[in-house]
Amino acid sequence: MKSIDHFFRRYILSSIGILVLFFVINLFLIGTILLTIYFNDAKDSSFPMESFSKLIKEENGTVTTDPQVQSILEQADAWAMLLNGEGTVIWQNDLPEELPRSYSISDVAAFSRWYLQDYPVKIWNYPEGLLVVGFQPGTAVQYHISVKTNYLPFLFCGGIILLIINVGFMIFLFLRNTRKVEKAMKPILAGIKKLSQGEILHLEEKGELSEINTSLNNVSAYLSKKDNTRAEWIRGISHDIRTPLSMILGYSSEIEDRTGLPDDVKKQAGIIRKQGEKLRTLISDLNLTTKLEYSMQPIRIQPFNPYELVRQVISEFFNNGLSSIYEVTVSETTSNASKTIYGDIALLYRMLHNLIHNSITHNPEGCQITVSVEIDDSACIFHIVDTGNGINEPYLELLNHNASIPSSQNICGDTEHGLGLKIVRQIVALHQGKIFFSNIAPHGLCVEIHIPINP
Repeated sequence: MKSIDHFFRRYILSSIGILVLFFVINLFLIGTILLTIYFNDAKDSSFPMESFSKLIKEENGTVTTDPQVQSILEQADAWAMLLNGEGTVIWQNDLPEELPRSYSISDVAAFSRWYLQDYPVKIWNYPEGLLVVGFQPGTAVQYHISVKTNYLPFLFCGGIILLIINVGFMIFLFLRNTRKVEKAMKPILAGIKKLSQGEILHLEEKGELSEINTSLNNVSAYLSKKDNTRAEWIRGISHDIRTPLSMILGYSSEIEDRTGLPDDVKKQAGIIRKQGEKLRTLISDLNLTTKLEYSMQPIRIQPFNPYELVRQVISEFFNNGLSSIYEVTVSETTSNASKTIYGDIALLYRMLHNLIHNSITHNPEGCQITVSVEIDDSACIFHIVDTGNGINEPYLELLNHNASIPSSQNICGDTEHGLGLKIVRQIVALHQGKIFFSNIAPHGLCVEIHIPINP
């Protein structure tokens, strides 16, 4: 669930970052557009009233103009007129015919704020009157805005508050929708995680994503049915094969021990017995790994001495006639020899037995096997070290990354199904422990197992 929460937190933070980036980019684009307009069209379209007024001179009632006046007005497609103090036109250039030649104070006040009829105009105070420059209708927009000074702080603060409210409301809606998606997706993601771990789940089939919940429930039901069918089939086969297998082992042992029979017949009976024992071990492994995989094997935690457990496992190999080409020893620290840990004795016994048997099986030419035990404040550490052939690197990677173990063949040509190591890893996981495989120099294999003192 922590990974799911982290995903949604990261999603929300990244979305807020995108929102902030959106505002920054928009402010940059708006600023760029305004600057472009100012330094191009806006700058070029602003009429130079001050410099233009200096080109017009009035002396003793006579108005004289510089030759540039005509070219400036033609370039701006504008006209101009000069009013005296009484509002009468004393000079004009291209003044439209429909416009009057005399204006009252109210007329001047009106067109200085708005338009002169349909013509947008600019005005400039002149020593003897008023300079008016007009432009073609529709080429400019002219409005007068007047705001009291005491309203400016209110407008400024109100604009900022309005922006904050809009951004906050946008973020609120975004987080609300994200929360709805999170609420709907969390059970789905948790359900997928449970399915990946082989657990059974049931989600409520309602809401916007009810179809996905229904599909996951169907998948869970199908997998559960499939697993139950598999487990029942394995139990049934194991039960049905037990009686004929016992008869095979019994009769083959009897033939092998009977006197008066040819040696080749006894040898064949011995081969049948050994293969039957392998088959019995395989069925036992298959039953155990199935129970561990589907949590059908109850774990019985009880105190025990790990050194005594190791000695019992090694004694079984010697009692069953271990070949002289194998040397199995136990190494222990006398200071912790009497220390007790907790675990399932039967399962840990099977774990050590499988690892030692694995070293024997994969080294038919013989090897030395050493089992050591170390106990610290938190864990009991088992080391199973042999001087055999070791494991190739690809297979070693699979073992250390808890990947599926493929079937392989040993030197004798027998197929190794990998159930023994799979059971070992299942037992270690059941005890909340860790297992590591490594090759040792110059040759050999080391298996290191960490089991908590009280899992």
